[in-house]
Amino acid sequence: MSIRHGLLALLERGPRYGSQLRTEFESRTGSTWPLNVGQVYTTLSRLERDGMVAQGGQDEAGHALYTITDAGLAELRTWFEKPVDRTSPARDELAIKLAMAVGAPCVDIRDVIQSQRRHTVKAMQDYTRLKAQALVAVESGGARERDDVAWLLVLEQLIFQTEAEARWLDHCEARLIRLSTTTAKATTAPADPNAPGPSTSGPATTTQAPAKGGAR
Repeated sequence: MSIRHGLLALLERGPRYGSQLRTEFESRTGSTWPLNVGQVYTTLSRLERDGMVAQGGQDEAGHALYTITDAGLAELRTWFEKPVDRTSPARDELAIKLAMAVGAPCVDIRDVIQSQRRHTVKAMQDYTRLKAQALVAVESGGARERDDVAWLLVLEQLIFQTEAEARWLDHCEARLIRLSTTTAKATTAPADPNAPGPSTSGPATTTQAPAKGGAR
């Protein structure tokens, strides 16, 4: 998740101060990607350095307000228009774990898969329950409807993601079973009766005919 672009998107709606941006970011994403105030202010400082935001006075409580600049708006539009790059996928801890577990002498990879599947299915159930709550909030049309819709979209992405992960884990387990069966058959296959027998070593013996005119 790009915190940089997320903050720019929130600032497009008007001036904000740091902790306000954090609250709105977490509200929009349902705290799926929690932020701390330090992250927010560090990101704001870099955006200010790059000319994408500027400090624009204070609110009534004395909080320093940040506003988005023309350069920030241009960057935000580019971000929205450009597809997310999938040619360099992010490192996935689960994929790395299973890759390292293959052939590891101290672990049964199928135990790893089954443990992860239980966790993944529980996460999917939790997301589905939260989705039902989000749907109720959206249908009620409350004051935070925009945030509720955003949270609903995030939840549905998480549900699809966990469903895909569960299917991938099933595939991994089936693949390992097929490979182990194939390996077992190869090691216990009977010898080919048509295969040439082993060669004998040592000097060859020949039977010689008696010499012509030999002793009688």
